[in-house]
Amino acid sequence: MLAKNLVRLETLRFLSAAFTNELVAKGRKPTEELSDEEALTVIKRLAKQRKDSMEQFGRGGREDLVAEEKAQLEILEEYLPRMMEEKEIQQIAEAKKRELGLSHASDKGKLMKELMKELGGKAEGGIVKKIVDSLF
Repeated sequence: MLAKNLVRLETLRFLSAAFTNELVAKGRKPTEELSDEEALTVIKRLAKQRKDSMEQFGRGGREDLVAEEKAQLEILEEYLPRMMEEKEIQQIAEAKKRELGLSHASDKGKLMKELMKELGGKAEGGIVKKIVDSLF
């Protein structure tokens, strides 16, 4: 804040407001604290919103807004755990497919459900879905 980094300041203020909104939405007092898991859920939601906004602004030709959203996303990602690489997810998906004995395209949903349960917040759903689609 002393460094006059306005993007960081605005992002952290927005994050603080999102935490308060989450508490109120859950019927709790704004002075209470979120659990680590709840806080991560809020941060992930905000990061996803930034990615969606970047995509929309990009299609609209608003590169100035894309850059602003990207800067905010980078700050939010500092507070998220490291996501798994595609290669790691691919290996786990192949092993899980063999373990469950899945072979038909109609089994994609089962595999996806098991992988998301196992990987939790360590992998993005879109990447997992892409890998599952490639396995069938």
